Amino acid sequence: MSTLKTQPFDPAAYLDDSESLAAYMSEALATEDPAFIADALGVVARARGMSEIARESGLSRESLYRALSPDGNPEFNTILRVVRSLGLRLSTTPLEERKIA
Repeated sequence: MSTLKTQPFDPAAYLDDSESLAAYMSEALATEDPAFIADALGVVARARGMSEIARESGLSRESLYRALSPDGNPEFNTILRVVRSLGLRLSTTPLEERKIA
């Protein structure tokens, strides 16, 4: 009997166009979990190429890996720089209709 060999699932391998990157990040943002969102941003950056994102954002690869890990706590400026480097834009939608006084 042979043993089954598996590899860890890497979502970055399936994020191969702008639409899939945007959809992945939209789903991550919908969780409202800061650690998951930071990790998802790291997955998207790896999918695009961490060296390229580091160069375009002006941040070092090491600081990106550290900030965009599940244990990272990136500054908002870092998030904005990475999102822009990915060719994405953050946007908002209302949770519910509210009248503004």
